[in-house]
Formats: sequence, structure tokens, C-alpha cells
Amino acid sequence: MSGGVDSVVLLDALVRQRTVGRVDPWQSNHTGAIIVAHFDHGIRSDSADDEVFVSQLAKQYNCEYRSRRVELGAHASENTARQQRYTFLREVCGEFNAVLMTAHHINDIAETIAINLTRGTGWRGLAVMDSPTVLRPLQDATKQDILQYAAVHAITWHEDSTNATDTYLRNRLRAKIQDDDLIFQLAALRTAQVATKRLIDEEVTGLMGVAPYSRYFLAHCGDGVAIELLRGIFIRECGESPTVPVRRRALHAIKVARQGSFMHVAAGVQIRFTRTHFVVEQTDKVLS
Repeated sequence: MSGGVDSVVLLDALVRQRTVGRVDPWQSNHTGAIIVAHFDHGIRSDSADDEVFVSQLAKQYNCEYRSRRVELGAHASENTARQQRYTFLREVCGEFNAVLMTAHHINDIAETIAINLTRGTGWRGLAVMDSPTVLRPLQDATKQDILQYAAVHAITWHEDSTNATDTYLRNRLRAKIQDDDLIFQLAALRTAQVATKRLIDEEVTGLMGVAPYSRYFLAHCGDGVAIELLRGIFIRECGESPTVPVRRRALHAIKVARQGSFMHVAAGVQIRFTRTHFVVEQTDKVLS
């Protein structure tokens, strides 16, 4: 937890089994001990104060506590910070055989969609915050619900000093997304896209087959379908997928590459071509 109002309200609601607005954080029926985990990115000069606050909060609520500090520096991207934070949180979950919960709410969903649209997202960029390994008990609560809960129950929190700046795109967009109707419309769009994504992923699983993969099939099933199939193939073989532009280049190579050639996809990942098929390989495993 960050120590901000969202995470402190979630912790209090979970410990005391209270509702936030119309949202019951325990509605997913997950019970058991609560572990508080705090990650200090080392981005802000005053971030150590957050750790002190959160550690004291964990002690106050009689919760197990874990923390880690890294030095990403003031110019670290939001994506880099997020990746390192979630790596740590998943390690803590592994230590305790726990389920990861975050305090994201409906305003966060709307802001994330707006960020993705601003950056020129594809359709998957609208199906945000849908990881099956992360529970978000407050995702249907509004920021106002959370602030009202904090006021009613005299909750104190530690405000992130960067929230008042326009350095980050999220902060700039947040100031523009204040209308409740817009927030709920974006959240409804996300719900529809999540349902669509799950249907597409089911179809991809049924279509992509097993290695070695047919070049002829991907070359003739339509580029849109092939790009989705390649995403599934890369995730299966490597654990993650490259970007859409990289997959488009991979599809072109699948159509035209010579037998016996290779395509470098990303660090440690390549495609090897036979006359009729291709294989996605992790080069460190190939060399070993």
C-alpha cells in the first residue's frame, strides 16, 4: 500500500469489515490474515516518509508487514515503477501464499482508459485492470465514496506530493475527468471490452494450435486474426507478448521469410522458419 487515502481506506474497510459507499470489499469471500506491503520507488525525495507512515499503520492494525526500497530516480517512467512494484508485491504474495489486492477504484479505471486513448491504444487498451491474479475490491467505488468513508471514520493518510503536479500524464488527465457521467461511461466501456477480450482469448486458444505453427494458416487467416494469434503464441512460448508493431513485422516475416532463416523479435526471443512452419524460441534456452 502507498499510504494514500485509497489504500488506507481499503485496509481499514478490510480489517473492520465495513462497506465503502455501496461496495463491500469482502464480497469476493476472501478471508484470512492481511499482509501490508509497501514499495518505495525512490522517485521522490520525501518517499521515505511514506514508508514510516505505512509501517506504523500496519502495526496499528496488527498486520504482517513487508517493504522494499529501490532507487529508480526522479525520471523513472510510470510503467517502470509499476513493473517493479508488482514484481515485489507478487513476491510477497508468494511468501504468504496470499492473494494480491489493490485499492484501484472506478476513477482509476477511467483515468487509465483516458491515458491509453491519449497514447493511441488498440482495443485491448480499453480492457484495463483485468488481471485474474489481482483483486480490486473497490473498483466499483468512486473517489468520492472513498473520501466520504475517510471523513466518516476519521481516517488519516499520507498524500503523495507528486499528486499536485502536472509532471505525469495521469495527473493532467485527472483534472479533466471530473464529470461522474463520463467516468461511469468509461467504466461501462471497460466492462464491455473485458467481456469481449475474454471471448477473443477463448477463440485464440482454440485456433492457435501447438508448435511448430503453420505459416500458411497465419498468412491466410486475415491480419487482424493473425496478430491476435501471434499474441497468444508469444505468451505461451515466452510468457509475454511484444507490441502490435513488432507482431506485424513478425507476421510479414512469416509470410515471406526463407526456409532456415531467423527473425530477432526481442531480447532473448527469435522466430525460426522452416518451409511450412515457424517456431518461437527463447534464445537462452536454445543455447543451453
